[in-house]
Amino acid sequence: MAYWLFKSEPGTWSWDDQVRKGDVGEGWDGVRNYQAANNMKAMKVGDRGFFYHSVNEKQIVGIVEVIEEYHPDPTDKSGRFGMVTIKAIQPVEKPVTLTDIKAAPELEDFALVRQSRLSVVPVTDAQWRLILKMAETTV
Repeated sequence: MAYWLFKSEPGTWSWDDQVRKGDVGEGWDGVRNYQAANNMKAMKVGDRGFFYHSVNEKQIVGIVEVIEEYHPDPTDKSGRFGMVTIKAIQPVEKPVTLTDIKAAPELEDFALVRQSRLSVVPVTDAQWRLILKMAETTV
């Protein structure tokens, strides 16, 4: 299993929106960055991810699971980009803020910090375990 972080503007698509989709999940569409698209191409069904509210909140608020691998994104008229489908698994017990993440020396190489503009980034096993601990959450 691999781990990921999905960034979303809560005013556009929030954790509550994701939860409302239930087991059918939602396509992670609209990604137009090649590196983020390549991250999604590497995803497999069953991979887990953090759901991150960007903009004003800047915090991890939930855990999601990939339920459909990379497939065409109907919002991309060029046909160059695709998407994965994810479903909400559970909220985190304690949101983990970007400030918390930046304060942890073990997370200095975390892609969220190094490549802050990417909407989909990988999370290492060690980063996943540490952030779950920070979130006081077990999966």
